[in-house]
Amino acid sequence: MPTRNGFTLLTLAEFEGWIAAQRVARTILTLQQHHTWSPAYAQFTGANHFELQAAMKRHHVTNNGWGDIGQHFTTFPDGTIMTGRPLEQTPACIKGQNAHSVCVEHLGNFDAGRDTMSAAHRASIIGLSGAICRRFAIPVNVDRIVYHHWFHLDTGARTNGSGNTKTCPGTAFFGGNSVESAQRTFLPHIRSYLGGAEAARPAARPAGIRYGVVTTDTLNVRRGANASATKVNAVTLGSIVRIHDERDGWLRLSASQQEWVSARFVSPVERATVNADTLHVRSGPGQDFGKLAALARNQEVFVHERTNGWCRIGLESRWVSEAFLTAA
Repeated sequence: MPTRNGFTLLTLAEFEGWIAAQRVARTILTLQQHHTWSPAYAQFTGANHFELQAAMKRHHVTNNGWGDIGQHFTTFPDGTIMTGRPLEQTPACIKGQNAHSVCVEHLGNFDAGRDTMSAAHRASIIGLSGAICRRFAIPVNVDRIVYHHWFHLDTGARTNGSGNTKTCPGTAFFGGNSVESAQRTFLPHIRSYLGGAEAARPAARPAGIRYGVVTTDTLNVRRGANASATKVNAVTLGSIVRIHDERDGWLRLSASQQEWVSARFVSPVERATVNADTLHVRSGPGQDFGKLAALARNQEVFVHERTNGWCRIGLESRWVSEAFLTAA
């Protein structure tokens, strides 16, 4: 697994083992599918993976003003996979939809008449998607595996492809970029990779699990419930973490590992699901406040605060009507 400039290049087999071993405190709910559009297959030589990834990072940082490359992973025409932004960091990929996502960019232009996806690339995309779904217990459905094309570029609202959207991940991506195409020609491959029974199971949620939001810029994750324990990870401001246990002012973030954070820097939140076809996100707790975005049925949110029938769903002032949320 060669590493250069902070990126690591893996085969699919290596990635499967690598992702299974990753410790990630941030709660992951969705997997985003994208294509790079540019660079495309014509720019790939078979030996310039690191150069292309570095160029994407430079563009994202210099032109877009982001702190890092936007995506967590990039797949290549030869079937290899490269790491990108750290998994503990929120990606910069779909406006308003990034907080609980893993973002994958597939190198190429998969609009009709452009790049023809190689067999190796196809297998890599299926395997990577399945391995990520397995690691983070992401159900294989179109609520939780999403295409950029389904979201409005200006508002981040889910439109399923209508209005001002990108074609991403391509009009010919596994047969098309519509919701129906994903259901018919892409998701079945992931279910086959996982095995039908595994793919059909709902995401496992241990009994009594709670959630919290990180309220400090960086919160160290330690191997024990004290400040002198070894640091094993760190989570950033706004990350939603799972709480499995509490002891002497410390919270355990894993059911199987000794991973603890100070409770002083975590505020409780509640998980909920949108039960309306369209739920407007407003700048304050009331219908007189301006619309910021819109959520679609079955999207999941975390409630930070409740007041007069309204729920704040982020650290910032983003509010939705409580009547259209169902506790998850």
